[in-house]
Amino acid sequence: MPVAQPAPAAPRSGAIRWFGRWQLLRLLGKSERTMAWRIADPRSGQELMLVLPRVQPADALGLEQWQQVQRQAARLSHPQLAAVVDSGVQDGWPYVAYDPRDDATLTERLPANGMPGPEAAGLVQQALQGLAFAHQAGLAHHDVQPFLMLVSDSGQLRVAGLAIAAELAARQAAAAAPADTPSHTGRHGEQAAAERDVLAAGVLLHGVLTGAPALDEPDVGRIVDRLPPLGRDIVCLPWQTAHRIAEPLRAIVNRATDRQERQRYRNARTLLRALEGWLQTEGSSGAGPLALLADRLRTAGVLPSSPGAAARVARLTMMERQRTFELAEVVLEDFALSFEMLRLANGSQARAGGAPVLTVRRAIAMLGLDGVRRSALALRDWPGPLDDTGAARLDALIDRIRRAARTALALRPAGYDGEVVYLLTLLQNLGRLVVHYHFTDEAQHIARLMQSAPSPRKGEPEEPGMSEEAASFAVLGADIDAIGQAVARHWGFDALLLKLMQRLPLDTPVRNPDSDDDLLRASASCANEAVDALALPPPKALAALQRVAQRYGRVLGIDLRALQDALRGEARLTEPMPLTQPAPLEETTASPGAARRHSGMRAGLPR
Repeated sequence: MPVAQPAPAAPRSGAIRWFGRWQLLRLLGKSERTMAWRIADPRSGQELMLVLPRVQPADALGLEQWQQVQRQAARLSHPQLAAVVDSGVQDGWPYVAYDPRDDATLTERLPANGMPGPEAAGLVQQALQGLAFAHQAGLAHHDVQPFLMLVSDSGQLRVAGLAIAAELAARQAAAAAPADTPSHTGRHGEQAAAERDVLAAGVLLHGVLTGAPALDEPDVGRIVDRLPPLGRDIVCLPWQTAHRIAEPLRAIVNRATDRQERQRYRNARTLLRALEGWLQTEGSSGAGPLALLADRLRTAGVLPSSPGAAARVARLTMMERQRTFELAEVVLEDFALSFEMLRLANGSQARAGGAPVLTVRRAIAMLGLDGVRRSALALRDWPGPLDDTGAARLDALIDRIRRAARTALALRPAGYDGEVVYLLTLLQNLGRLVVHYHFTDEAQHIARLMQSAPSPRKGEPEEPGMSEEAASFAVLGADIDAIGQAVARHWGFDALLLKLMQRLPLDTPVRNPDSDDDLLRASASCANEAVDALALPPPKALAALQRVAQRYGRVLGIDLRALQDALRGEARLTEPMPLTQPAPLEETTASPGAARRHSGMRAGLPR
């Protein structure tokens, strides 16, 4: 496209160039849509940043529309948006001037080998804060470029050039649209422009991390035009970079520029939340993913008590000298109460240097019936801060996990403690439960990213969704399983229990177990994978179940029919399956010898 250059006033002396009353000092950068200059005002002696479109408005109406948008942009006040100090028209060229202070552009600040992940993410995070504020006000930037990012010595970033290219962008969009397509105006046009800004921010972050422009193209806008749906190019971070890029950050950046439009961030807030989550976990002085939850855990607890909590507390109040297994059956009906008992018991054991606790029976023996009652009364009532939709989603997840836990009971080898494998199956879902409770919208976002979709091209295979790990990185900036591990570590769980809580990796074969612990972990993992398989569409569910049966067949001695029988048998249950062998409360005192035994114990021994 031919690009018109500004027509400066006649030179006043020698090689000095002028734009109206301003002296042009040096070009800061230019793209297809905008250009930026460092200028000096002879009257005040002040240096400013001048930004103007590369093409003049088409006519007087276009110029009036441009000025109207700029008046709206000038009224916006945000720490990450550069404030307008002057705007107007010179010789038919509209312009906006900003005070750069002592800041340099991101182009000038960027080292040749790129920036470390936290530094790069922190700068783009600030840019997104300004963009999100502008988008909420109904304005898009239209040309996110590194030369329009002002960065101070302390790392504070301000976005300049907001809506400078709005009129040109609207003309380009109208020219590119088919004749029978309605013009992108109004709310639809604003949304499309905002999404382009977000995609451009992802491309910008890619370049800041690598130190080189993607596709060897310095103009971010042109890169955007080469990505689907307008082009066929792919932008993905290289594996070899000067600075190591953490996997969560890699997932965030690659999602921002994903070749599948449906997988990209649709607004600045979602990309901003992902970067904030990763930065929070990365810079949390060892707290890791727990940093995301610290305030929420204090105010809302890990989980709310399950529906029917009042009836359970009433039943516990009437229990005085019941057998331990009867008390455990009541406690195990409530995930939150079960976890709270394990938290208290393992915290006590950790302080005393004792063995880990992984049955409610032993926790009851340690804490007593009064401890159970106090724990039940201390829980948040269902559904905590969740609205009806969030509560329904969490309740559905709890039902699904309960089914997996009972399926694990049917799959476990004979003689192994049922309560241990039941609780292990629950704990392998701790991160999912916590995310559904504390990040309910993000949990649904993760689920959508994991779904496959039909290919846009007829006859081609469907486009796969993300793995759960990649999706959780892309949405939260942290792995769901890592969040569960962080909570359990906070509770005082030791290394053995943390290992048992981890599902077996899907991308590696299941090998023969070296210990009872490995066998119990495999039983819980198999049940969880089987229930996940059932959630797939019917044509895929059977094939997925077959893969689960093949993965665990040799280790657990099962085939597809046995796995289906376990799932069907669980579905017919109407009463809780007995989990433990009877033992009077007063007899279950967890002797020092028994306390040192771990979760591989056979059924009937006090835990």
